[in-house]
Amino acid sequence: MTRRTVILLLSLAILPASVLLPLVGCGGRGNRDLTRDFPPPKPPPPVPPRKEMPLDPALVEAARKELAAAAADKDETRRANALEVMRLSPDEGSRKAILEALGDREPVVRFAAAMAAGELRLAEAKPRLAELVDDAVTNVRVAAIFALHRQGDMSRSHELEQTAQDPDPSVRGNTALVLGLLGEKSAMNGPRSILHVLRKDPHAAVRQQAYEAMWRLGDRSVVDELVGLTVSRYADDQMMGLLALVGPKSPSVADHVRTGLTSDHFEVSLVAARAMGMLGSDEGYGVALKGARSNDARHRFLAAFAFGAIGRSDAQPLLATLIKDRDPRVRIAAAGAVLQLAAQA
Repeated sequence: MTRRTVILLLSLAILPASVLLPLVGCGGRGNRDLTRDFPPPKPPPPVPPRKEMPLDPALVEAARKELAAAAADKDETRRANALEVMRLSPDEGSRKAILEALGDREPVVRFAAAMAAGELRLAEAKPRLAELVDDAVTNVRVAAIFALHRQGDMSRSHELEQTAQDPDPSVRGNTALVLGLLGEKSAMNGPRSILHVLRKDPHAAVRQQAYEAMWRLGDRSVVDELVGLTVSRYADDQMMGLLALVGPKSPSVADHVRTGLTSDHFEVSLVAARAMGMLGSDEGYGVALKGARSNDARHRFLAAFAFGAIGRSDAQPLLATLIKDRDPRVRIAAAGAVLQLAAQA
């Protein structure tokens, strides 16, 4: 699988079990001068007035059917992506799909299912999770440890100290990821703590994941590192930096995120629109509108996620089109956005 094949739906930082951390182009850049002057950004596309619309039950049902079909798809990436989206607004069908996927033959799917079970604290998943902590694939074990910890079973959580030293950078990165999601500040207590060690990892993407985890845990010392990613010359770095910045939903980073709306890379602008939505702003709605009408499936995919984060009910007509898109990734993202609107309604 290539980096483009596996579209990471939750944060662009969750790494499927069968995929190494992507080699983003930021290694060895050193510290950036974040105090230098930048020219005033050009304005983003205009945002039309909000028009409240009642939720369309038929659209919600179409979204659920689309995700159910994706969760049963023969392609493991689509199955994994569907599971990642199901956590946004779980119903009985989604919970059942997540439970079944814990026994999937593909590690990437078991990883996604365990992460979803942990995020949702699915008590009925505990027996299977207790088996997955001994899975042959270390990344799956990390996800299972996370899920059990979220439900109060910390009997294997100490093993994250070992996975943080694993030779596989994807395992180290996923260890940083789950430590941030668990909210365990002990993971960064002292210079020899897990996250402080991972912050200096030789692999750039592991360092980035450690920065995000530390920021989620309230350590402002890494904010400059994340802001540095948003002004990188690499679009992948910028997208990861934007979503990492908004992880804790702190309004203090809004100005940094807002500049991404007018990036020279349209994909970055679409991720910035999603990130602003996560901060409670619809300033990127015009960007998402443009993306939804793009001929590029990647743009439509990112636009759908932006609509979900922004949460405007008047996006339903566009989502109704995207949920019928010829590209399965777009359909999955659109279904997730519809379910986010349903959860808000």
